[in-house]
Amino acid sequence: MFKIISKQQLASNITSFWISAPDIAKNAKAGQFIIFRIDQYGERVPLTIAGQDKQKGLIRIIFQHAGKSTLWLSTLNEGDSIRDLLGPLGHPTEIENYGTVCIVSGGVGTAEILPVIDALRAAGNRVVSIVGARTKELLLLEDDIRKASTELIVATDDGSYGVKGFVTNVLADVLQKEKVNIVYAIGPAVMMKAVAALTKDKGVKTLASLNPIMVDGTGMCGACRVSVGGKTKFACVDGPEFDAHEVDWQELLSRLGAFKDLEKVSLDEFKNGGCKCRRG
Repeated sequence: MFKIISKQQLASNITSFWISAPDIAKNAKAGQFIIFRIDQYGERVPLTIAGQDKQKGLIRIIFQHAGKSTLWLSTLNEGDSIRDLLGPLGHPTEIENYGTVCIVSGGVGTAEILPVIDALRAAGNRVVSIVGARTKELLLLEDDIRKASTELIVATDDGSYGVKGFVTNVLADVLQKEKVNIVYAIGPAVMMKAVAALTKDKGVKTLASLNPIMVDGTGMCGACRVSVGGKTKFACVDGPEFDAHEVDWQELLSRLGAFKDLEKVSLDEFKNGGCKCRRG
């Protein structure tokens, strides 16, 4: 069992937990993830490790209440426990002294870039962070990201804060003004696809942290398979980061939508009371 030490509401549908998980905290590196299971009946859900405190043995997860399991997770409080946390999983982010790195994030992916920024800065990089949100109210951890980055540029779809428009508009402007050695993208797949298209035209190496459907996290089930450079890869053991210019984005988007109808049924049942035997 893994005890929730603190809980913070970052937005109306986004929650942050600090959880006691000493072994994971000791070994985790930027870009890796965990898989949680709330109880013995719960499904297995991956979440990127958004922070760690090795001395206290804590890890941080930040999640959007998007489906049944994450909504259920959001109902837990300080002192409650999660049955299973498996991790750290996946390959860590490629950390080198590239020069200037541009990190592009959107949605809840923004909350997951702090460990990556810290690692890149520690390696001597200049880090320009571009953060996107639909509105100002959905912008996450702005102060923390600004402090960690060399430069932060915020974009909102509705123009309520920062630059009005999409992160790709901001990225195009940055690429025009200065030499960027590598771009790192994390967020909704459609956003990462757009970033990849832009940087491919510019000839700038780009890594994308993929978020396919995932079950076991060990490469055995095959649920998280993606096509990269014409070859089948498994995000849980080969990723989650891949060359964004080699990813078959259309296939990924199609697979992400494969169970939308069933996910909605499950979420609706949970909201309406559902099966009590599966809710503790």
